[in-house]
Amino acid sequence: MIPEPSRQDTTLTPPPAQRFKRRALMIGAAAALVAVSATLYAAWNNSEHSVSASRIRIAEVARGALVRDAAVNGRVVAAVSPTLYATAPATVNLKVAAGDTVKKGDVLALLESPDLTDALKREVSSYEQLKAEVARQQILSRKQKLLAQREADTAEIDRLSAQRTLERYDSVGQIGIIAKIDYQKARDAVNSAGIRASHARQAAALEGDDVELAIKTKTNELERQRLSMANAQRRVDELTVRAPVDGFIGTLNVQNRMVVAANAPLMTLVDLSRLEVELEVPETYAGDMGLGMRAEITLPSGRATGTLSALSPEVVKNQVLARVRFDGTQPTGLRQSQRVSARLLIEEKPDVLMVQRGPFVENEGGRHAYVMHDGVAIRTPIRIGATSISAVEIIDGLKAGDKVVVSGTDAFDNAARVSINQ
Repeated sequence: MIPEPSRQDTTLTPPPAQRFKRRALMIGAAAALVAVSATLYAAWNNSEHSVSASRIRIAEVARGALVRDAAVNGRVVAAVSPTLYATAPATVNLKVAAGDTVKKGDVLALLESPDLTDALKREVSSYEQLKAEVARQQILSRKQKLLAQREADTAEIDRLSAQRTLERYDSVGQIGIIAKIDYQKARDAVNSAGIRASHARQAAALEGDDVELAIKTKTNELERQRLSMANAQRRVDELTVRAPVDGFIGTLNVQNRMVVAANAPLMTLVDLSRLEVELEVPETYAGDMGLGMRAEITLPSGRATGTLSALSPEVVKNQVLARVRFDGTQPTGLRQSQRVSARLLIEEKPDVLMVQRGPFVENEGGRHAYVMHDGVAIRTPIRIGATSISAVEIIDGLKAGDKVVVSGTDAFDNAARVSINQ
């Protein structure tokens, strides 16, 4: 029969020194546990509230570059979307429908305006009448010049005739063949003929200047009438509404055969070859915005960068509209009125004290923050500066390395000290 194994056990007695060491370790652990419990109890006893650590988020204060930015929404719009207007009261004959694709120069609508058509006919008739008058004046001018020249030539012939008579008298007057009085009359006739010839030449020159001035006056009247006729022709040509750019018909403001007033909008043409982003910026950022500001646009196909190219001067519903032009090549896959989000880069501040942004900025109004000290969140006065989407600048009240409760402070009820339970 096999003996029971308990008979083989031997009782070992530890030496006295080992028993003392084990007892000392147990006493030390108990003392440490009591001290930690006392510390935690003191902190809990001085706190007004107790919140679980899982309900808050803590961030560390550090130095770095703070980029002031703003997250905004917007939509893709056409950079060129002209609206076509009626130039005069007319009846509209539409040649296109909404959504039709057109090329530059295509006829979009014909406007019927009898008043403009009749005005053009009157201007053309007046122009042709003045043109005939100018031609007739040119003929009369040449005729008057010829008459004046004939008078001058006749006077010159009379002068030459009197001169030859005087020369004959000179040849015989020395020998006394003719009377002295006849000789003097011949000399007077030469002087008189010379005066008439001189006056005839001057009169012919003046007549020439007069007819040239008359022709110039008529020519100016003809030119003025030509400009008036060209303006009437231009207004009639504008009754044919043509596409100023390549694109498609976005909106039709009239129906076919509708009678419209002058300057009434007819349709909107959209050019999809050049697209921009129209951002809806909150009014609070309006003072910090300026042309040339950089922007990052988040698209379904990825991110794109752009430059602020236009800024609305008015505030509508607490928002300011801004236009962003894409840098380089336009991204593909964009659609008209497509909703996008963007980030406006307002300012970059290097080497500033900052902390991660959270709801504590709004909850405490940016004037207080809860700083962690030995498991207790202490309400501390602070002063903040610039803010961005992800960070906020700390001007006063905190230092680098401090741990701040950035989320979950709404449960603190503005208490001065809050115990954080792990």
